[in-house]
Amino acid sequence: MRLNKYISQAGVASRRKADEMTLNGNVKINGVVQKEVGYDVKEGDVVEVSGRTIKPATAKIYIMLNKPKGYITSMKDERDRPLVMELITDIEERLFPIGRLDYNTSGMLLLTNDGDLANKLMHPQNKVMKTYRASVSGVISRERVAQLRKGVDIGGYITAKADVQVIKQGERSAIVEIKIFEGKNRQVRKMFAAVGNKVMSLERTAIGDLYIGHLKEGHYRKLTKAEIEHLKNI
Repeated sequence: MRLNKYISQAGVASRRKADEMTLNGNVKINGVVQKEVGYDVKEGDVVEVSGRTIKPATAKIYIMLNKPKGYITSMKDERDRPLVMELITDIEERLFPIGRLDYNTSGMLLLTNDGDLANKLMHPQNKVMKTYRASVSGVISRERVAQLRKGVDIGGYITAKADVQVIKQGERSAIVEIKIFEGKNRQVRKMFAAVGNKVMSLERTAIGDLYIGHLKEGHYRKLTKAEIEHLKNI
């Protein structure tokens, strides 16, 4: 089995992140640092990641978490900020987040130890739609909505077309729903900034046809069989 797949199926990280860890010298095979991302793990090989021996998980776990603002989706943090993994208290399997939500963004985050599904959902070519509800400052005019729908420059990158609906427009702020399939760093915030509106709060409410619903902030639940099948069929 290819090394990055072995690591992802052990619930350590996605394949892309596994490659980064390998290149950074965090992976050992039979006690020797292995920096070849294309290495094929053979029967009998002992694989260590960051000093811990790992093996592919046999049971696949799929979790939906309503991430609170003020948590990060990394597995560790040099600044000692709260981690989303600290919210998962009764599952022994090692999970990792599918994609990311930034520190100041709340809402739906999926976690799993299924590296194949995580890789599929994060791959840009699969165009998995993600829905956000943003509270933005100022008036968001029809012209600005049209710009967002068409695509805007967020710093040398033109975003793809987005589905944008103004839910409520007040005198000094607005509530806007925006759907995108891309996942650039802080993309939604940058998109609104590009048209002159600052994001004051941001929540991800759906991934594909999975909605956060009434799941309380900071709480999580296992996905149903139907939900898992939906993700696998995207």
